[in-house]
Amino acid sequence: MSVQIRPVGAADLPLLERIENEADTLLVDLLQPDQWHPAPTSAERLADRGIILVAEREDRTVVGFVHVIEFDGGAHLEQVSVLPAFGGQGIGRALVEAAKDAARRAGYARLTLRTFADVPWNAPFYASAGFAIEEPSDDFHRMLVETETRLGLGRFGRRVQMGVDLPR
Repeated sequence: MSVQIRPVGAADLPLLERIENEADTLLVDLLQPDQWHPAPTSAERLADRGIILVAEREDRTVVGFVHVIEFDGGAHLEQVSVLPAFGGQGIGRALVEAAKDAARRAGYARLTLRTFADVPWNAPFYASAGFAIEEPSDDFHRMLVETETRLGLGRFGRRVQMGVDLPR
């Protein structure tokens, strides 16, 4: 399937929450949590400075998105979501590559993320896209670890930080 990756538009914003919640059903089915936090609202997502790109089919249906947040001179891949009906078609990979390109164009030398180590479409997928496991080394990433600990994400599996250099 052919998709176009483009910057998010105002009309796309209401779709992001639904796309993430639907995509999260795969993780919920795998991890079986008693409770799962819903996706951020459009307003909450927009409150984080950054880059949001969407994957749009030829019929103009938005089927996925990626959100890179900017922090103290860095770029962090906060979310990649693709509607489950369109999974396995390379859309997630296209979004990750587009996020890397957009972060590079914005002047960032690296892109980081946090994810589950042993979920196939998490750390193994990101490793295949060039990301490598690394230790949190700054206040921003240590804050993410603290937030994950407070939310109890570790009870569902090992969490890791990954990063990739974005050469010019």
